[in-house]
Amino acid sequence: MEKKPTILVVDDEFGVLQSFKVVLKDEFNVLLAATGGEAIDLFNQNAVDLILLDILLPDNNGLDLLEKFKELDLSIEVIMITAVNDIQTAVKAIRLGAYDYVVKPFDVVEVLKVIQRALEKRDLVRKVIYLKNELGRFNNVFEEMIGQDEKMIKIFDLISMYSQTDGTVLIQGESGTGKELVARAIHKRSHWKDQPFVVINCAAIPESLMESEIFGYQKGAFTGASTTMIGKLEIADKGTVFLDDIDSLKISMQSKLLRVIQEKEFEKIGSRKVVKLDVRFIAASNKNLLQLIAKGDFREDLFYRLNVLPIEMPPLREKKNDIILLVNHFLESHSRNTGKPAKKISKEAAEVLIKYDWPGNVRELKNLIERLTTIIGGPVINHKDVQLLSPSKKETIHPMKLKEAVSIFEKNFITEIMEKVNFNKKEAADLLDIHRNTLVNKLNELGIKT
Repeated sequence: MEKKPTILVVDDEFGVLQSFKVVLKDEFNVLLAATGGEAIDLFNQNAVDLILLDILLPDNNGLDLLEKFKELDLSIEVIMITAVNDIQTAVKAIRLGAYDYVVKPFDVVEVLKVIQRALEKRDLVRKVIYLKNELGRFNNVFEEMIGQDEKMIKIFDLISMYSQTDGTVLIQGESGTGKELVARAIHKRSHWKDQPFVVINCAAIPESLMESEIFGYQKGAFTGASTTMIGKLEIADKGTVFLDDIDSLKISMQSKLLRVIQEKEFEKIGSRKVVKLDVRFIAASNKNLLQLIAKGDFREDLFYRLNVLPIEMPPLREKKNDIILLVNHFLESHSRNTGKPAKKISKEAAEVLIKYDWPGNVRELKNLIERLTTIIGGPVINHKDVQLLSPSKKETIHPMKLKEAVSIFEKNFITEIMEKVNFNKKEAADLLDIHRNTLVNKLNELGIKT
């Protein structure tokens, strides 16, 4: 059942409170307060979506109370309740951040319209935060899943089945196998599809920021918390949370996350207010979680809470039938993106790609094709373009000194980075996490032309 929005009505007239309760109770959870003090207490104890606030209260001025609510939660929408002769004050309230005002005695239909618009605005604000969050990730995600191998057909069948349920999903597999693609596919085929898909990259968020990123925090919760921040869980409400690299979470954070998954509720840092959640959880790991449990690095109860609907992603080396299918897909995608004719791949080059083990899986293949289509001038990718990809480690090992091997690796690695940033030395130095002068010396030392 979909969660009802919660509306806090603040008015010192008993008749007005009861009228609002009768009008709103079918569509909303309604909280009633006759004073400003009661209103603040209820707001601090409940996840309120919207406030109907009287301008004249026995213990508070409505404008002062409006500012207090905005301090506690900048995104809260407030509709002022005013008498006919107090409209100028209501207009002033709008300048202070109120969404709109209704006049006593109020028209029921008009009030419901104003409330609906205010709630839509609140949802829109959260979606904007979500989209900003996703903007930097978009280019790292394949547009569609590709596969004809039997192992991938089984994955597609699991996606179809799992998308029709609300159970937690645990996707395990090596890095680069497409775990996030699977999570997105489940989301897009589910009844959550029109709601946010929020990614929490457990490996990328520093431990010191993890709790505030996930749960959000109240203004003043800690030094530097100058405003209230909405966490990723709250942004994802009514949608899907994807916990990527969940094996990276510290035990203490695993405990807090377990409670959220079980209870579907949490509290922001610095707040006593319980925020109810209506979300679906999908998690992913590129490590064996059972082995981590044995070492004491992962909670067994969290594993079984997540592993309700398991998916094991096969590595690319185990689905050789898909390699050339994926190559052609990436070549066509590059052609669409650049407007240039799609390159072809020779039979000899294709054989090299099929025999190679692909330790980086589909991601490594995609990156290779992107690199080859950029640097190869001709219409065909030939054997010589991919000959460094050896099918076995024995063929790549040649007698050489360690210094020589390190030099070869550095040259190849730095060249790849330089090509990626169009030979911009500052950007390359930032990616390599070295000083620009150090990079220039390395380029000269290794004979890399820029």
